[in-house]
Amino acid sequence: MLEMSAQINELQAAAYHRERVAGRRLARLTGVSEAQALRHILLQAAAPGSLDDLLQTRRAAREAALAQRAARRQHKLEMRAQKNPAAQSEVEAWQGWFDGSSHPNPGRIGIGGVLHGPAAQRIEICAYAGHGDSNQAEYLALIAVLEAALEVRPQALIVYGDSQVVIGDVGKACGAGALVLLPYRERVQHLLAQLGGVSLKWIARHKNAAADALSQRAVKQQMTKLQQPADI
Repeated sequence: MLEMSAQINELQAAAYHRERVAGRRLARLTGVSEAQALRHILLQAAAPGSLDDLLQTRRAAREAALAQRAARRQHKLEMRAQKNPAAQSEVEAWQGWFDGSSHPNPGRIGIGGVLHGPAAQRIEICAYAGHGDSNQAEYLALIAVLEAALEVRPQALIVYGDSQVVIGDVGKACGAGALVLLPYRERVQHLLAQLGGVSLKWIARHKNAAADALSQRAVKQQMTKLQQPADI
């Protein structure tokens, strides 16, 4: 069940909008599940190659698109700094993306993250993180990104995530917010205090594809590991 959930999420992340629409239409016409219908649509798109090859190619494309967006933003910042020297500090800012997934919810947690530096540095995070719900997964992903940032000590850092719950919860005072999230919030606040100059910003899910793909991959890798026969 867990592996199926991770596979469905990977298919949805890989599919283009028109393919998701075609999958829903096929599901209505044939009575199969949307996951089965979408798999059929993607198998057609992959031919004569394999579905795994298609998923790998599109995953790489999503990550490349993220890198291009980061490069375009960096270029805009540099152009702005040329006109306004006061904006120079933003040129030196790192950018980060985080995402956490839980299969099912609550269930096994995968965390994903990406850090981009102004000199084309790239750090990826893809890890299995135990058991919990989706909010805990998102918080663990954010913590992992901030801990990775602590290793490079950026002068400024902008971190993007698609979890409105976590982005909104981070700034809450002691005693506010969900009690179950308190240890995560305190850890994030401690890391933010150590780093300084960090901005957290919410983005739509489709703009967080690279971090999402890494979190899904972490769950899939864990399930594959569990299914391997134990050494005798």
